[in-house]
Amino acid sequence: MKPIRAGAAALNQTPLDWEGNFQRIVALLDRARSEGVSLLCLPELCITGYGCEDAFLGLGCLEQASSGLAALIPLTQGMVVCIGLPLLVGRGVYNTAALVVDGRLVGLAAKRFLAGDGIHYEPRWFKPWPQGFVGEVEFLDETYPVGDLVFEVGGVRLGFEICEDAWVAGRPGAELARAGVDVILNPSASHFAFGKLKVRESLVVEGSRAFGVAYLYANLLGNEAGRVIYDGGPMVAAQGQRLALGQRFSFADSDLAHAVIDVTANRMAQARLASAQPDLSDLGARLVKAEFTWPLAQPQALAPISEPDWEHSADLKHEEFLRAEALALIDYVRKSRAHGWVVSLSGGCDSTAVVALLATAVRLATQELGLQGLLLRLGHIITISDCTSEQALMTKLLTTVYQASENSGDTTRHAAFTVATAVGARHLEFDVAPLVQSYVDLVQQALGRDLNWQDDDLALQNIQARVRGPSVWLIANLENKLLLTTSNRSEAALGYATMDGDTCGGLAPLAGIDKAFLRQWLVWLETGGCNQLGAYPCLAVVTQQRSTPELRPALAQQFSEEDLMPFDVLDRIEKLAVRDKLDPTSVWERLRAERPETNPTVLSQWVSRFFTLFHRNQWKRERYAPSFHLDDENLDPKTWCRFPILSGGFTQELSQLRLACQKLRGAQ
Repeated sequence: MKPIRAGAAALNQTPLDWEGNFQRIVALLDRARSEGVSLLCLPELCITGYGCEDAFLGLGCLEQASSGLAALIPLTQGMVVCIGLPLLVGRGVYNTAALVVDGRLVGLAAKRFLAGDGIHYEPRWFKPWPQGFVGEVEFLDETYPVGDLVFEVGGVRLGFEICEDAWVAGRPGAELARAGVDVILNPSASHFAFGKLKVRESLVVEGSRAFGVAYLYANLLGNEAGRVIYDGGPMVAAQGQRLALGQRFSFADSDLAHAVIDVTANRMAQARLASAQPDLSDLGARLVKAEFTWPLAQPQALAPISEPDWEHSADLKHEEFLRAEALALIDYVRKSRAHGWVVSLSGGCDSTAVVALLATAVRLATQELGLQGLLLRLGHIITISDCTSEQALMTKLLTTVYQASENSGDTTRHAAFTVATAVGARHLEFDVAPLVQSYVDLVQQALGRDLNWQDDDLALQNIQARVRGPSVWLIANLENKLLLTTSNRSEAALGYATMDGDTCGGLAPLAGIDKAFLRQWLVWLETGGCNQLGAYPCLAVVTQQRSTPELRPALAQQFSEEDLMPFDVLDRIEKLAVRDKLDPTSVWERLRAERPETNPTVLSQWVSRFFTLFHRNQWKRERYAPSFHLDDENLDPKTWCRFPILSGGFTQELSQLRLACQKLRGAQ
C-alpha cells in the first residue's frame, strides 16, 4: 500500500489582483498542510486570475506572474503542489501549470487544447502546446523543462490535463495512462452553466476508472472578472469512485476537497483493465524525476459523500439559478467596491426577481459566513459596520425606488412596497409624471403640434421609461451603490426595452435568463423555495399579475405577451433561432410539429416577429450592461452571440416563410 492524502482546491481569485491572489493561495497552502495534504492541485491560472484577457499579452502581467510563482515556491515545503500561470516560452505565451516539489520547481506542464468556443477566447492569448514536445525556459537563473511532461515524484507518476484538455475527444488522459501515470491533475477554470456539474463529474470520475488513475480536479470560485461565474466544486476520484467533493457556490475565499488515494491499489486496478495497454518505451525528455518522501496517510474507509439536498432536487435549475446569481451579486459588489445596490422596483416580475435574488444572496452568505463574516467580507462598506442583524444589513445595502408615471396603477405600487418591505430594503417612491409632461410640453412647443397615442405611441411610451433613468442614477451616485438594470434575455432578444430608460445600470443580472423561466422561478420561490431558506409568500402580489410595462394609458390594457408573443413560445423560438441557428421556415416547421394545436399562420407571425425584431435590435444588445453567463443561450455579443449591427434583416428568409405558410393554407 502507498496511501497519499491528495487534495484539489477552489479559489476565488480576481484578475491582476497580485497581492490578493497571492495571499489567498498562501492561506490555502497553510490549510492544506494543516489537514495533512501532501499533493495539492490548485486552479488554472490561479496566480493571475483566468480573466485577464489581453493583459496576458503584456510583459508586465507575465513578469508579475513569474514573481508570484517565485514567492510561492519556498512556501511548499513538505508538499507537492501544482500552480497555474501564463508563461512566455520563446515567442509564444502558454497556459501552464508549474509543479513545485518540497520548495523547488521541477518543471511546467503546458496546456495542449485551448478553449476557443462559447465564452472562451484562449487562442487569442495563448498558443497550444504540441503533443510530445518538450522545451526549456529560464527561471530564476536556472533552466527548467516545459511542455508535454510526465513527472515522477518520489516514485509516483503525475500527469496533467489542464481544463479543456479533458473535454476534447482525444483527451491526453489515455496516453498518460499508457505512460504509467498514477495521478492526473486537472487545474481548471470551468465556468458555471445549468446542469454542467454532471458532465464535469463524469469526466473526472469516469476518467479515473477508464485510465486507472487517481484524478484531482481543481476549479475557480465566484464571480471572478464580472460576467463569468465559477461554482467551485473541487473533486478527488479514483477507480471510478468520487472520493471527495468540495462545496459549490461557496462565499468563502477558497475551498478544499481531499482524500486518501492508494497508489498501489490504483496500479493493480489498471493492471486488471483488459483495455489498458502500457507503453513500455522510454519517455525520454518527457519524464522529469524529482526526489520526494511521501508522508504516508492513514488509509480510510470509503464513506458516502455528503451532498446538500438541493443538488438532487427536481428543481435543480431553480436552485442553481438562485445560488449562482447570489454568489455573483455578492462578489460583484465586493470586487467593484460599491456600497450596495439600487433597483428601480416597478412591482413587476423582472425587478422583483432582482430584489428577491439580492435578499437571497445576503441570507445565504450570512448563513455560510455568519453575520460578522459577511460584514468582514464586505469590509469596504463602512456604513454597515454597526449592523447587528441581517435585516439591518439589508436596509443598508439595498435601496429600491418605485417611479410612478400617469399610467402606473395601484397594483404595481402596492406590489413594489410589499416586496421591498418584506426583504427589508430602503424603499422610495417618486412621482415622475410632472417630469414626463414637461418633456412632452417642451417637444410639443418645438414641433408646433400636440403628441397623441395614435400617432406617437412608441415615443410616448419611451419617454416615461427614460425619465426614470436620471433620478435612479442620482440615488445610486449619492449612495455609491451599483445600479442594477432589470431587463431579461427575452426582452434583449426582441429589443423590448428602452435604451437609457429601463436599461439604465452598471450590471444586468437577468440578461442571461428568459422571461418564461423567471416567472416559473418566482412561483417556485413564492410557494416553496430552497430548503435552506424557505418560501417568499410576499411574491404572490407579483406572480398573480400579468406582465405589463404600464407605459400606455390604463384603458389600452397593455400586456407584454400581447405586444410580443407568449413567453414560452418566445423562449422556444430563441433557442431554435439563436442556439440552433435554424432559419425562419425551419423554426416554423419545428413549432408546427411541437404545437399542433396552434394555428400555423399565428405561428408564422410569431416567428416573423422574432426574426424582424432580433436583427433590428442588435444595437441595443451591444449597449446592455454586463450580464452573467448562465447557459449556452446567452445573447451577450461580447462573450457569446455575435451578430452584425447592420444586416439584410432576414428579408429573403422571411419571404420564404410567407410562401411556405401560403402553400400550407392552400393545401388545407
